[in-house]
Amino acid sequence: MLARTLDLCRVRFFCRNSADRSETVRMSVSDRFRTRVQDKLHQLYGERAPDVLHGIARLLERYGRLRDSESKLWDERSVVLITYGDQVRTGNGAALEAQRRFLLDFKLDDVISDVHILPFFPYSSDDGFSVIDYRRVDPAVGDWPDVDRLGESFGLMFDFVVNHCSQQNDWFRRYLNAESPYSGYFIDVEPATDISAVTRPRSSPLLTPFPTVSGVKHVWTTFSADQVDLNFADPAVLLEMLDVLLLYVRHGARVIRLDAIGFLWKEIGTTCMHLPQTHAVVKLMRDVVDEVAPGTVVLTETNVPHDENVSYFGEGDEAHAVYQFSLPPLLLDAFLTGNAGALNAWLHNLEYPSGAMTYFNFTASHDGIGVRPLEGLVPPERIVALADHVRQLGGRVSMRTAPDGSESPYELNITYLSALGAPEGLPAELHARRFLSSQGVMLALRGMPGIYFHSLVGTENHTAGVEQTGQNRSINRRKFESDELRRMVSGPSSLQQKVFEGYRRMLAVRVSQPAFHPDAPQTIITTEHPSVIAFERQSLDREQTVVVLTNVSAQSVSLELGALTAHKLKRNLLDGAPAESGTYELAPYAIAWLTTT
Repeated sequence: MLARTLDLCRVRFFCRNSADRSETVRMSVSDRFRTRVQDKLHQLYGERAPDVLHGIARLLERYGRLRDSESKLWDERSVVLITYGDQVRTGNGAALEAQRRFLLDFKLDDVISDVHILPFFPYSSDDGFSVIDYRRVDPAVGDWPDVDRLGESFGLMFDFVVNHCSQQNDWFRRYLNAESPYSGYFIDVEPATDISAVTRPRSSPLLTPFPTVSGVKHVWTTFSADQVDLNFADPAVLLEMLDVLLLYVRHGARVIRLDAIGFLWKEIGTTCMHLPQTHAVVKLMRDVVDEVAPGTVVLTETNVPHDENVSYFGEGDEAHAVYQFSLPPLLLDAFLTGNAGALNAWLHNLEYPSGAMTYFNFTASHDGIGVRPLEGLVPPERIVALADHVRQLGGRVSMRTAPDGSESPYELNITYLSALGAPEGLPAELHARRFLSSQGVMLALRGMPGIYFHSLVGTENHTAGVEQTGQNRSINRRKFESDELRRMVSGPSSLQQKVFEGYRRMLAVRVSQPAFHPDAPQTIITTEHPSVIAFERQSLDREQTVVVLTNVSAQSVSLELGALTAHKLKRNLLDGAPAESGTYELAPYAIAWLTTT
């Protein structure tokens, strides 16, 4: 019966996508691939593994070779812009095309290598993360040719919303009607079942009742009633989602972001987080893209404490990159307290993976600033203080429910620019400097940087959006009309203009420095000033050294360069000022990139 179900699924996949495969090259799945995946499939599906392997092999053969040879994963020019497909709109034409024109008109293709388009598929809630149809482009964004056109100027990163879909997805409608094979696509649990051990990222119920042809079923909904979790214990779901994955790669996705991947596999009696089966699925997806499109980067998104997060590197056989979730709250804490001690301690202890793996550094994203990654790094009262600060600045604080029923902050909802303001206000020049210095630290750290669109253009809190949607995260998800945005970033002496122009200048410097290659070595420098972040980057060929100095306090700091490094520093890359031996002055909230070349 399983083989028949899988065969029907394969026919459906291949017929649906046959028109898209006219340019692919047929390939035979290698014995090496079969050997690599068979143990993982046995771990997941036991005696059903051979049938599943056959289904995957047929899928790969149908798609063919999507990239002929492995390209380099990243270099110093690798900078990712995180944005919504409809982030920039016009009165007519596709939103994605309007955004492409904005990026090119401001020559951002010179300083940004890749664009991460947040979910651009038809959806029902959560600004895209409740996908109605994984294979269609939302008409509000454009169509597949618009996506492909953006890919002519930038590398592309796609969101793979792999844990759940919308309750309006056709798969779920068919599940409610008990249609095969969809009756196994989702997870229903008797409401009397003890699920208290399950990790909860939200305060909403884990199970949601839905009427079906077989009566009311209580369906697993980790994030909201509109986001129903997929059942990867059913191999038909695995095949379905692998087909989606390969469709994305075929449309140019150079980076695949696995959204909320830690929640993927469910097993009653466990936390249902980071289970061995979840890691096996991620490794299997890595095997698949390595087979048909070598050079595709697998990026996992797990907003959890650091040790859990880095487990997705596996043994070098899982994610190529993981989000550096501890960085945004630690950096914010440093600038708000004027003390970089916690951040410096974390950087001192941070272990970096080998050259085929890296961190995805960022400060802001479509989500808020997660504070769970601060656990064990700062005292609980520091987290409370961050939450209080955010509320004072008009932000929101989202809570989660622990197994004992208590609630605690898990996310600060505020734009990063607004978070680096002050309740009494700051002069635009000082506010921009403080914010850009925080971004300069992120850009200079070892790893690959990701910049949220709203950080690039200097967006402040969108409280009207929260009032309109009732969702805290809307505060950092404002959409713009193209003319409005162009006026905003070009307005003379405005905060947004200062941020936008300052960010573009900083990026232009950053992408031309070999010492900022994601794999280039990094050494943390200890100073006598608790308000200073200091570290050294050295190019892979050892020809260039850059010393990064940042003052997170409101007071000037004097530093003896000879005590910081044995290298002869010549100038500050950011302003061209000489960096001669002796004392170097760092103004309040200032940053310097001092180079030997």
